Amino acid sequence: MLNFTVGPVMSSEEVLRIGGLQTPYFRTLEFSEIMLENERLIKKFAGAEDSARVVFMTGSGTASMEATVMNVFSKKDRVLVINGGGFGARFVKLCQIHKIPYTEIIPEERIGVTQTQLQEYDGEGYTGFLVNIDETSVGVLYDIKLISDFCRRNDLFLVVDSISSFLCDPLEMNKEYVDVLITGSQKALACPPGVSVIVLSERAVRRVEKNHVDSMYFDLKDMLKNGERGQTPFTPAVSILLQIHARLKEIDASGGVESEIKRIGNLAKDFRRRIVELPFEIAAETLPNAVTPLHPLTASAYEIFLRLKDEYDIWVCPNGGDKAETLFRVGHIGSLTVEDNIRLIDALKDMQRRNLI
Repeated sequence: MLNFTVGPVMSSEEVLRIGGLQTPYFRTLEFSEIMLENERLIKKFAGAEDSARVVFMTGSGTASMEATVMNVFSKKDRVLVINGGGFGARFVKLCQIHKIPYTEIIPEERIGVTQTQLQEYDGEGYTGFLVNIDETSVGVLYDIKLISDFCRRNDLFLVVDSISSFLCDPLEMNKEYVDVLITGSQKALACPPGVSVIVLSERAVRRVEKNHVDSMYFDLKDMLKNGERGQTPFTPAVSILLQIHARLKEIDASGGVESEIKRIGNLAKDFRRRIVELPFEIAAETLPNAVTPLHPLTASAYEIFLRLKDEYDIWVCPNGGDKAETLFRVGHIGSLTVEDNIRLIDALKDMQRRNLI
């Protein structure tokens, strides 16, 4: 199988090897030391301040999205939510469930939120801002500097879902004044799904400590307390955390976050250069490195997904809903190479020769 989705993705041989081992007991000094190093490396790659903290949650990225909303906001807040696709809509739903007052910002199609849109909310008494910085459902990357400047100007608490952008696109928490950054194990960390990560600035930690949460599993105060000794309050996904440790060390040894971003960016550029020969339109203008959204001009997007999967053993990301027939997405994260790009392009060219696209 050759996997061009944006999660789960292709893993390195070392990550795969660890996944095939017996799961060890975790209430040990050895596991605590691994977890503390995980925290140190995540903070380093996120560009977080020294006083920041990291929570490793056993659960999908949505679990960390919900835990964040529950722990850093309350009914006294008024938050702005960028809703430009399936993941922005998820933040909206979480605000509804937890009764956080919110206003949606619907970004311009293909390019994201604009300065003009944000200016409408200057000085209007909002306290928080929620954004999925890479809205992978449509393949649009939002402008973090634009959003950061707006939030600083209005003293807004900034939460960034960077699940598909972490290690793919430049974003430094301290530099961009990001209060909370969320990511997940199955994206550029290239491990199996099952662990999500919340990086909290010192200001975010203070919010968590003051806020009351009606939950046992999702109370970040408990997680932060246990994290001081490199542990979690409940049984974590031990093997995945060990795989994350190996992957973080791989990235660090290969030049760190800048090198990984460059590698993924080069793969994306290579693919986009090759795809111009085929009957597809790239369906966004402000593109992330992680994914390329494609609109087929001559065939059903979902049929292309099925044929690639069933006839070529190549996986791309289908879309659902009203975009199921008009959009599919090709990921560039995980253990992929230029040779893999060529294999996908060759499969698409073969489909073209067979009059399937």
